[in-house]
Amino acid sequence: MKSHILFIIDGLPGGGAENVTLTLAKGLAERGCVVTLLALDKRRDYEIPDCINYFVDHDNGKGVFRKLSELARRAASLDRLLPGLFDKYGLPSLVISSLHKTDRIVVRSKLLRTCNLWFCVHGMFSRSYLGNKRGFSLWLKKLKLKKVYKNQQMITVSDAVGKDLLQKVGIKPKTIQTIYNPFNISEIIQRAAGENPYAAESYIAHVGRFHQVKRHDRLLEAFALADLPGKLILVGQGEESVAQQINDKISSLELQDKVILAGFTQNPLPIIKGAKMVALSSDSEGLPSVLIEALMCHTPVISTNCPGGAAEIMSGELQPFLAELTSESLAEKMQKAWHSPPTIAEEMYQRFSYDIILDKYLALQKTQS
Repeated sequence: MKSHILFIIDGLPGGGAENVTLTLAKGLAERGCVVTLLALDKRRDYEIPDCINYFVDHDNGKGVFRKLSELARRAASLDRLLPGLFDKYGLPSLVISSLHKTDRIVVRSKLLRTCNLWFCVHGMFSRSYLGNKRGFSLWLKKLKLKKVYKNQQMITVSDAVGKDLLQKVGIKPKTIQTIYNPFNISEIIQRAAGENPYAAESYIAHVGRFHQVKRHDRLLEAFALADLPGKLILVGQGEESVAQQINDKISSLELQDKVILAGFTQNPLPIIKGAKMVALSSDSEGLPSVLIEALMCHTPVISTNCPGGAAEIMSGELQPFLAELTSESLAEKMQKAWHSPPTIAEEMYQRFSYDIILDKYLALQKTQS
């Protein structure tokens, strides 16, 4: 009987962790596993491959106490849904929970406690969840995080994410290991060969959701300072308030004729391949997939040397293209990569290849009796 692997995630809006989860699910299905993807929200910007069993457990809770009861209510909903999935596809040899809101629900499930459950952390919690907290609020948030992950099996997408959880958040898991995100090199090259709507332009690309942590303001300031003979293409979507801030920043810097808002696309790889460089301006990143995808397209990359996995990607000959967390430093790296780009070699991205990472996930399985 084929082994059954279950992925649980918040939903599938256009984001990096969501794309990684789909890539993993598809790869494990192609390896012969029965793979189920359970989304806790009906939002979906990605196509689901036919080889994946896809289900949605969307919350329809209402009333003034909806938020207060949400975690317990949704865990109970999971426990009503899962027996049917297990009867149909078999008990899972591996369950992967991704993204913190999902983790908070999953950890309350009575049924999932008996499974081989792993929590996959994609980001820097000390920044994303604790960065704006002080005093009692900081202490309380840390306590909640520790409660979710205490004595749990955990995967982190970079060494930096693991150190952050242990040293800065103070989480004490049962076990923790780094498994990089998987990248199907041949598929990425094939998808990158698609039509690029901006092929006639000379441009820098930024691919990422519109969120404060991505620091589009820093990126735009750096682009204005670099004063290069090309455009900046922003690929992504996100929070309406952040989108408005981006538009306001473009106007204040008088960049209306030099910045293109491309929106979200399921396949940004042709845009990445055609860029003079891919730029990352974030305050923190778990493991920035776009940098790895750019390297696989042999596109130069620059990035802020932010807390997280960027420095693990940009080592060796790429290290000089890491910027300090300032617009001025990022502008300097833009100029450097524009005029003297690095030569991209296979060894810069080989450790992130599909087969290596899939083997590590398959090794987490346990035989179900």
